[in-house]
Amino acid sequence: MLDTADTPVAAEPPRRPKGIYLLPNLVTLAALFGGFYAIVMAMNGRYDLATSGIFVAMVLDSLDGRIARLTHTQSAFGEQMDSLSDMVSFGAAPALVAYEWALRDLGRWGWIAAFVYCACAALRLARFNVNTHVVDKRYFQGLPSPAAAALVAGFIWLATDAGLDGDGLQWPLFALTLYAGLTMVTNVPFYSFKDLSLKRSVPFATLVAIALGIAVINIHPPTVLFALFVLYGLSGYAVYAVRKAKGKPASVLSTSTDEPDERGLHE
Repeated sequence: MLDTADTPVAAEPPRRPKGIYLLPNLVTLAALFGGFYAIVMAMNGRYDLATSGIFVAMVLDSLDGRIARLTHTQSAFGEQMDSLSDMVSFGAAPALVAYEWALRDLGRWGWIAAFVYCACAALRLARFNVNTHVVDKRYFQGLPSPAAAALVAGFIWLATDAGLDGDGLQWPLFALTLYAGLTMVTNVPFYSFKDLSLKRSVPFATLVAIALGIAVINIHPPTVLFALFVLYGLSGYAVYAVRKAKGKPASVLSTSTDEPDERGLHE
């Protein structure tokens, strides 16, 4: 009978530590820097540069996920890194820039508005992470945080471009900050554009329309971009009203943070 105690056991090869994909996470870090840069510039009174940092972070945030999918470098680490970057760039940064620019003149009302926006951004990102599998991919559940940041930063960018320093604009910014923040945590559906594929062929007229769109934006970027994000920020409520009028399931405010099946909350 073979003595198993004397049988040599093949040694397991040493496990290599799992690495981190560089390219998509490098883009995410660059987006995080955009939010950090915006905060620093606001502290130094350079609100034009602060708002630019937020918009640059928006562009980079739209690229990191696409780069990860195209290069097959998706990872759980990348998803968490992206959420943390979004919290800084589209949660803390817009709130602090708005507070430094005008909301501080409102006293406690100013910091309350800034905090509500920041808290809603955190809640929206947390809900997005746990509701990924129960929400229609064609729509965002609530206003996405980059669009909310664009509303706040776009307003400040437009005002500073016109030579205004925030005097007399405290309450309009207060209202806009609350609107952007609270809309993030509603169940109002906002079109996600995720069903558009860059790999599909498109009519020639589509390229002409894109060229015209770029030309229109260049007429006066602060005005055009802010107007586009205002329209997008209102579009969810229009979709909500249309779905309600047609008798289709309409979203309501969700207070659940549970990951399991939440179909009943989205009717």
